[in-house]
Amino acid sequence: MKDYDWIFIQLLPSVGFIMALVLLSHILKQRRSPTSTIAWLMAVIFIPYIGVPLYILFGGRKIARKMEAKRMLAPSSPVRHADQGLEHQLASLVYRGGFPPTRRNWARLLLSGEEAFHEMMRLIETAEHAVYVATFILGKGPTGKLIVETLARRAAQGIKVYLLLDGLGSVKINRRFLAPLHTAGGQTAFFMPMFNLPFRGRANLRNHRKMVIVDCKTAIVGGMNLAHQYMGPRKTKDRWHDISMRISGPAVSQAFEIFRSDWEFAAKENIAHPGPFRPKEDITATTALQFMASGPDVENDALREALMISFFRAHQRVWIVTPYFVPDDLLLEGLCMAAQRGVDLRLITPEHSNHRLADWAREGYLSQLQEAGARIYFYQPRMLHAKALIIDDNVAITGSANMDMRSLLLNYEVGLCIYSKEIIFQLEQWMQRLMNACRERKPHHSATLTMIEGVSRLFAPLL
Repeated sequence: MKDYDWIFIQLLPSVGFIMALVLLSHILKQRRSPTSTIAWLMAVIFIPYIGVPLYILFGGRKIARKMEAKRMLAPSSPVRHADQGLEHQLASLVYRGGFPPTRRNWARLLLSGEEAFHEMMRLIETAEHAVYVATFILGKGPTGKLIVETLARRAAQGIKVYLLLDGLGSVKINRRFLAPLHTAGGQTAFFMPMFNLPFRGRANLRNHRKMVIVDCKTAIVGGMNLAHQYMGPRKTKDRWHDISMRISGPAVSQAFEIFRSDWEFAAKENIAHPGPFRPKEDITATTALQFMASGPDVENDALREALMISFFRAHQRVWIVTPYFVPDDLLLEGLCMAAQRGVDLRLITPEHSNHRLADWAREGYLSQLQEAGARIYFYQPRMLHAKALIIDDNVAITGSANMDMRSLLLNYEVGLCIYSKEIIFQLEQWMQRLMNACRERKPHHSATLTMIEGVSRLFAPLL
């Protein structure tokens, strides 16, 4: 035996065993769904040489040290309403996460990547003071280059530019690509860079928020990243179907507060608030909006709780559009109970997403929803990346979060609650057009497929 063979025969197995014990204790202390806890326990116990490093990189949820380092979005007292309808209960719940409902906003849906791109570029070009941009992915293709060039030109003209990128989603972006913006005086920051020590939990807690805020008066929010697949100046065959929303009014200050908290954590510097928004007299600005942050910087799981109360309080319908559907057990139960109560439950999701593992994992959940009475629609023309939810005719929610455990329990996300019958009607019409381009999923009675669905579901919490 060579002198160093003992490292592989004795030392490494011992170290692995000790690390597994430590991680088992950590897993059991985390506030997770039972399914997620069991999945991680199985991975660490039965395949420790894979499970241990995966948990170190991806297993952290709300890490106390990271939470303390990032300024928490201050909670507020709940709103008291005499009318306890769904919109008022939801507004009160979201308010506990820091933001009250605001009125006298103006809002418009952006129903394509081309429309969103041109609207965003127009806002950047007309900025008077500052542009704040947060995205998960910044592409290195023509769309990303054009956005960086435009931001650089505006920075050279004296506009303050802040570009916040996620360390994982934009891992391919280097200083050379951002050099024109830096040279012009713009500032950039990466949220939790992947290659900084220590690695613990960094890969799991990603900033998935997407916002473009101009002069703290106008904003574009939604699920589109700043890359060719999501948006661009011209329509292309390979572009995903997605939506965003342009808003102006007092709600934009809430979006800015979320951005400011993220920027201060990533860049280690403060940004001054430009001042309170004073709306101009505009009789068309009547939309009630309310921002909702979710993630390690918010107490509890605000977005997940908002969805739960919506499912339980719905009377007529729950229509959902999401690219991925891998919910936790409680959310799934809430949806099934809604369908069993006679609520019109419809789920629109792509026939084939860009994550095949997520497609396999969703099948068991879809079958359970159908058994409860839900209708499942598979969007066929292309990848569907939009995220939207309609509850009855009173409330809609859109933003950056997918209907999966990662978005609802791990990532930093942003949601926008909409209390406007006009916008909800526009979303309904858009969803109807989506369903016209879908095939409806048929229930199956195959024992083999049922078994495969069950096995896939065991590993869903690890996705």
